[in-house]
Amino acid sequence: MALDTEGDSLHHYPERLALVQIAVPGGEVWLVDPLAVADLAPLGAVFASPTVTVVLHAGDNDLAHLKRRHGLRFASVFDTSIAARFLGAPATGLDVLLQTYLGVSPPPSRQKDDWSARPLSEAQLRYAEADVLHLGELRRRLTEELRRVGRLAWVEEECSALAAQPVAERPVAPNAFAGLRGARELPLRGLAVLRELHALRERLALAADRPPFKIAGDETLVRLAQMLPADRAALAGIPGCTPKVIGRWGDALLAAVARGLALPEDALPVLERPPRARIPGAATRRIETLRRWRAGVVEQAGLEPGLLLPNRLITAIALAAPRDLEALAVVDGVRRWRTEAFGREIVAALAAV
Repeated sequence: MALDTEGDSLHHYPERLALVQIAVPGGEVWLVDPLAVADLAPLGAVFASPTVTVVLHAGDNDLAHLKRRHGLRFASVFDTSIAARFLGAPATGLDVLLQTYLGVSPPPSRQKDDWSARPLSEAQLRYAEADVLHLGELRRRLTEELRRVGRLAWVEEECSALAAQPVAERPVAPNAFAGLRGARELPLRGLAVLRELHALRERLALAADRPPFKIAGDETLVRLAQMLPADRAALAGIPGCTPKVIGRWGDALLAAVARGLALPEDALPVLERPPRARIPGAATRRIETLRRWRAGVVEQAGLEPGLLLPNRLITAIALAAPRDLEALAVVDGVRRWRTEAFGREIVAALAAV
């Protein structure tokens, strides 16, 4: 069964799941409207069946939405993007893969459309159908290639991990404003203003049902906290504060700046930098050794460095310092395929440090 979803994050806030597309062998396609049918539990029974493989393309977000918002679980998935990466494909977009493997040219992209608008246009219906119509056949072709090069088990293991990956609720970060680019270069008073502006943008976005970036971009908020405008004329000189923005939210933005400036000293934000994990010198040397080993293997293996051995795994392996394959295999995230295909080389490289 092929699966895809469409959201409305470019047009509404918070984002909603706006469409679910499903296809089965034989060319039958169904479009499910989750805005009209709130309970998707009947699909859950299908997705959780061990006899059903759900085929997706770059399906991380699709699975996350369905797991988090609807509590669905997946027994088996096959991600055509993951499969293409293990084949060393230079480009893994669905349109490229369909053209390369099936000679199919999908309709023009409609990813920027408001998929929550009803009724869907004929062009949207064709696009939504095309996103799943050929996934089953694409999976078959990719599976043939993977079997030929001996990497099918690698992809199956990665896809099993994707299917089983839990999705936690996104925590509300109380200091999210401090993560904006340039925020930590502001003085404390400017940081207090930025905190007020960030909270205001969140309220306005929810009230207007608009994504926060359509209220004001991150760069605009930081510039406001730098320039501290006191009137509409000063607002007009700040990039992003267009006449439309000033007309709709100018007074609210100026009030937020004023609130930040009026805060007493003891109410200014205090940001503690998270302590950097200290890596012992021996582990640092092992990290550099593993990076050199990876650099020498990626071309031969035809895999991206981040797929062959991502940096987080390099660090985990260096800290664990495994001396044999059994110890390497139990490092979280290593996977069986890495141990079997490259484990001896990794252990040997570490032993030479």
